Amino acid sequence: MGRGEREAVARGTRLYEAARNVVADHDGAVAAVRAALTPIHDAAVRRELDAIPVTRLQDVTEGRLRLGGVEQSGLRTVGDVLDAGPYRLRQIPGVGQRTVDQMLAAARRLSDAVHETVAVHLDVDRPDPGTTALVRALHVLVEAGPEARRAVDRAAALAERLCPLQAAAGPAAGRFRMLLAGREKKARARAAVTELRSLLDEAERAELPGLFAQASVDLLRGPSSDLAAWADFELRSADYYGLLAEISGRAPDTAAAEGFLPDEIAERVRTQHLDDTHRRVSLRGYQAFGARFALAQRKVVLGDEMGLGKTIQAIAVLAHLAAEGQSHFMVVCPASVLVNWTREVEARSALRVLLLHGPDRHDAFADWKGRGGVAVTTFDALRGFPAPGGGEVGLFVVDEAHTVKNPKAKRSQAVARWAEYCERALFMTGTPMENRVAEFRNLVGMLDDGIAKALADGDALAGSVAFRKAVAPVYLRRNQQDVLTELPSLQRTDEWEELSASDEEAYREAVRSGNFMAMRRAGYARPEGSAKLERLREIVEEAAENGQKTVVFSYFKDVLQVVRDALAEAPPDALADGTAVFGPLTGAVPAARRQRTVDDYAAAPGPAVLLAQIQAAGVGLNLQAASVVVICEPQLKPTVEHQAVARAHRMGQVRPVRVHRLLATGGVDERLVRMLERKTRLFDAYARRSAVAEATPDAVDVSDADLARRIVEEEQARLGVPAAWAATAE
Repeated sequence: MGRGEREAVARGTRLYEAARNVVADHDGAVAAVRAALTPIHDAAVRRELDAIPVTRLQDVTEGRLRLGGVEQSGLRTVGDVLDAGPYRLRQIPGVGQRTVDQMLAAARRLSDAVHETVAVHLDVDRPDPGTTALVRALHVLVEAGPEARRAVDRAAALAERLCPLQAAAGPAAGRFRMLLAGREKKARARAAVTELRSLLDEAERAELPGLFAQASVDLLRGPSSDLAAWADFELRSADYYGLLAEISGRAPDTAAAEGFLPDEIAERVRTQHLDDTHRRVSLRGYQAFGARFALAQRKVVLGDEMGLGKTIQAIAVLAHLAAEGQSHFMVVCPASVLVNWTREVEARSALRVLLLHGPDRHDAFADWKGRGGVAVTTFDALRGFPAPGGGEVGLFVVDEAHTVKNPKAKRSQAVARWAEYCERALFMTGTPMENRVAEFRNLVGMLDDGIAKALADGDALAGSVAFRKAVAPVYLRRNQQDVLTELPSLQRTDEWEELSASDEEAYREAVRSGNFMAMRRAGYARPEGSAKLERLREIVEEAAENGQKTVVFSYFKDVLQVVRDALAEAPPDALADGTAVFGPLTGAVPAARRQRTVDDYAAAPGPAVLLAQIQAAGVGLNLQAASVVVICEPQLKPTVEHQAVARAHRMGQVRPVRVHRLLATGGVDERLVRMLERKTRLFDAYARRSAVAEATPDAVDVSDADLARRIVEEEQARLGVPAAWAATAE
């Protein structure tokens, strides 16, 4: 053997060491998280045990213990009993060894249960050295992202293949070693070198050396400061909590995360492979299961409660099918979420996405037919496209699928026709369908006619377990309270909407007049065609379907009145589904009356909507009854938005808070968001934590007049609109 063989062995050694280093770097990052988490978790467990009265030990032992003497001795909680230990417990009058053994066994059972269930919550407003260390450790893994995780997985697999080859090829590493080796060892070395070269070539083609090097750099790079880590945590808290749940092993209840599916279906779903090659986002366990469910069952309804990431699960399915060689996908959704879909697919995957909307939609459809990708269109536009041939479309996705429950509607008929010709279909709806069997049967009928015909009206009456068993082959639904136990209580979503024709006309008039404030509220100037108002209605209706309360914020009184008129139907103060509407709260409403309105809103049974001017309700009121927040337009001062959201996202809130900010593409909203985002994350985080900023938010924000004038002038230039008069911020 000559120089070529020695070089191959040397290259194999370098690649093997790089692979092992990546795995070791990842293991080190995970170990750092565990080391930081342990004292925080132990302290949380201790607080829980100190809050459990000693009488609970009777429940664990089914009333067999007599604890009067124990309480009289000063041991009030389960934590006290564990601290006391057997010696002190035996000193209590009337307590014998058998009672001591039973008491400690019961206390340890409760302690074990608390260890398994207690969740660590990170308070961004009150960081301490312990939680800061945990956030810094998590930051390394979050910042490294799913690419590093993929690199680690590939490194582990490669190292496993390289290890025996390197050992067998060892004699070829040196001339004298080869001379001294026996015939059998030489033969094994030659064969190993041949296989090693093939493996090295394969690794080079996959660019694994570069991938491993970058992953190691990312896994060893920490945040620049504590403040940087906390600022990133605030922006991407779901990623941090997802990693925390995975590393701690305190995941949601498996049965709940799997939608209480029958064992045979759940097992088939668990064994379904999920390829992440084209995906750019990590999945939580229940999300990965949802994607596998869609793949294993082929035609399904994903009915997860709003806020659980149905779109991400759909993108995971698209990415997997693309990795298998599928090239054409179709997504149909309401016009109000078209932009969100295109942005999510672009941000969360490497897939090509095309918008089939507007006057050029047929040209875009032809482009999609020829080149493939993820086509995103509306229900109305879908009716104008020819149904696909068999096997042509890898996945047909229908968002807000409950809107096609009426089989007589033309949009429903178009969806049914596409679903029939597609081998795979994924219907998504956050609206609970369990008690609407007739409507649900119509949806299921588009996917599996046999199950639909077998679904009787009495199945829902028999209880959710019976209903889910009947529809299990095609239906998966999970609730927030079952699967989001480790997530923070705040999730933000920017809802990007395309202006309708009437919106665009109103916006141009505002730009022409140079009226900045009119530009900001142009999306509501003509309610009958308002894209923002349509999306707001959908959010409120879906929250109502899930029994949740909503608060709607706007800077403008007239916008709130438009929203009220749109929501308030007969009777005057209620939606058709019984959702009460309160407000609007404005600066003109006396403080005492504002609080009474909030109290009435909180006390209202079932879903309700509170309308509030953001300056008036953003400070001083507790709105923790709300779990859905809608901000009608971006605010000039980020602190105003943060303070308003904080009214709902505060102690006493028992459900995750979802914040939807309604934004219009291509105009003042987009420019405002972009300009305000230019401020660094660190300054933004610092300002929001500053006592001065809390008291006087105006002190840390950009000049309203300068910002307004600049945006008006840029919009006039972009639209080619001659100014009627000078730009004004009024």
